[in-house]
Amino acid sequence: LDLPHVGIDDNFFELGGHSLLATRIISQIRDKLNVEVPISRLFESPTVARLAESIEQVMGDGQGAMYTPIEPAPRDEHLPLSFAQQRLWFFDQMEPGSVFYNISVVVRLSGELNVQALELSFGEIVNRHEALRTRFEVLDGQPAQIITPSLSWSLPLVDLRELTAAEQALEVERRATEEAQTSFDLSVGGLLRTTLLQLTGEEHVLLLTMHHIISDAWSVAILVRELTALYESYSEGQPSPLPPLAVQYADFARWQQEWLQGEALETQVAYWKQHLTGAPALLELPTDRPRPAVQTFQGEQQTIVLSKSLTDSLKAFSRQEGATLFMTLLAAFKTMLFRYSGQRDIVVGTPIAGRNRADIESLIGFFVNTQAIRTQLSGELSFKE
Repeated sequence: LDLPHVGIDDNFFELGGHSLLATRIISQIRDKLNVEVPISRLFESPTVARLAESIEQVMGDGQGAMYTPIEPAPRDEHLPLSFAQQRLWFFDQMEPGSVFYNISVVVRLSGELNVQALELSFGEIVNRHEALRTRFEVLDGQPAQIITPSLSWSLPLVDLRELTAAEQALEVERRATEEAQTSFDLSVGGLLRTTLLQLTGEEHVLLLTMHHIISDAWSVAILVRELTALYESYSEGQPSPLPPLAVQYADFARWQQEWLQGEALETQVAYWKQHLTGAPALLELPTDRPRPAVQTFQGEQQTIVLSKSLTDSLKAFSRQEGATLFMTLLAAFKTMLFRYSGQRDIVVGTPIAGRNRADIESLIGFFVNTQAIRTQLSGELSFKE
């Protein structure tokens, strides 16, 4: 929680805890105590004192950790894709050249910029994380990860200082759009691109694009954190302050493929088959035009801001009900969908981080998954229920 002190009777969720941090706690318990504690136990026992009792109970029942440790995989063998990567590789085979899975970031940098230190920082990150040096080929009929041993990185610099401010704004928008809509070739690699636009002596815009098959939102946060640390060190002529990584994404992919088979896989598949049996194929919302036969993926984002008083009330209500703010807002969203559609069976897909082990929390890679959350709404249930 990044707090200076936590008492053994302080409530995790009242201190600012949420589901992502809860997952990290469960990972630490597994690594330190070699015991598998369901994440639901943290909701039932949200203090250190009560959670300790719960852990002792699980240990008394002899429930050891389900997962084997992730070990470095031999690099002279075919390296398989993770299940998440297999999905995106399959989509890429169906629609080569698609930009649906481009992750694009535009960052405005103000102040004196050490371009060389920034370039060196990107180079260090690329050579530190194998996922950023990976391409995908078919070997013996199966997709495999091919990792380039090392790369020399260059940061293209485009000088826009001769343009007027209005011309610069248009050119930045044009280049950012063009960059975001330029596809990647998974078989060639180079799945991270960076370009630096110079507006004035102390104003720059950084364009960064990655393919989702090697990255996710958590990875972007890692990249920003490491880029900041490396840039500060390199600007002062110091070496990298980052500790070496114990494992790489390819090691996780191999471990996942070996773990999720046989009984472990059958248990997962059986659960989801039962959970989604009879689920509706569509959510029939009233719309102003017919649903297209082929999905266009054209849409918009709508942002709303809730007042501080309403936000505080929602957080207090969530704590009172033993839920996270996400749970409360998801329940409200599903209630709204029920009111608009009249359907009593609602399935909502939501991204989950997929980083349920401490040894993969610091890796750049594609771990995120989309979870189907199904709720049977009936007129007999109150909102709280």
